[in-house]
Parts: sequence; structure tokens; C-alpha cells
Amino acid sequence: MSEMKRGADTVPAGYGTLSTPSDYSELVGPIYDFVGDEDVAARGFRVAQKHINRAGIVHGGMLMSFADLVLSRGVRKASAGPGVTVRMTTEFLGPAHLGDWVEGEARVSRATKTLVFVDAEIRANGHIILTASGVFRRIRRRRGMQNARETADG
Repeated sequence: MSEMKRGADTVPAGYGTLSTPSDYSELVGPIYDFVGDEDVAARGFRVAQKHINRAGIVHGGMLMSFADLVLSRGVRKASAGPGVTVRMTTEFLGPAHLGDWVEGEARVSRATKTLVFVDAEIRANGHIILTASGVFRRIRRRRGMQNARETADG
């Protein structure tokens, strides 16, 4: 989707800041939404020192958090509403390093009235470093919560 420039501080073309970030996404981010194509459910982040573990690569917990944010982006794009994670599985396939641009794209495979099934691939330097699949439960906002932040989108 985008060129992978290791060590650059720039954000690739087509990406913009999250429109409704949560406190958590701000803590682990910045995380960026792909806004270059309305049909693409993708997010990205630039690997910073805070994402690195003692082995010198991105911490697995960060990649899992990012995968959850990517999957939730797919849910929102497909159903025009928020969802919460019911189940998520991940497979670690490779590392990401300081300065890498990491991006993930989600695709919904099935949606029911209450559940959305979604898969994602997370890449760094053009290589898949993690795959994830998840099941999300669609949620509705309660009355009086219209201005509350939606956890599934940020």
C-alpha cells in the first residue's frame, strides 16, 4: 500500500491522524488512519523507542494492540458502527525495528446482526510480520453517551 522507508520520521501519503483517538491509542501511538481510499480499512504507525523490547524489536504486546486497532477499523468501515473485541488470534511471523513504518489492513469476511468476523495483515518493510483474526460484537451507544469516546475506533 505505501512505501516502507526505514528510519524516516515521515508518515506516508494517504495517512492522517485518528479522527477520534482514545487515551490508549494516544499512549501507544501516534496511530494513523489510511484516508487515501474510502474502501480501505488500514492503519499505521512509525516505530519509536517506546515500542522496542529488550531484544531490539517491536514488543509483541504493541503489535497485538495495533492489530486490535486495525481489526476494529475494519469493523467500523464495514458496519458503520463501533464494536468490541470478543476474540482475537495472532500469529507472529517477523520483526519490526526502530524507525520502521508498520501498517495493517483489515478485511471483513462475514457479518451478522451482532457479530463481525475480520482478518488483518500487519506489514513492515513490505513483509508480513503478523496476521490476526478477530470476532467483534457490534455495540450501540446508550442514551446520554452520544459524546463518549468509542473504544473500538481508537
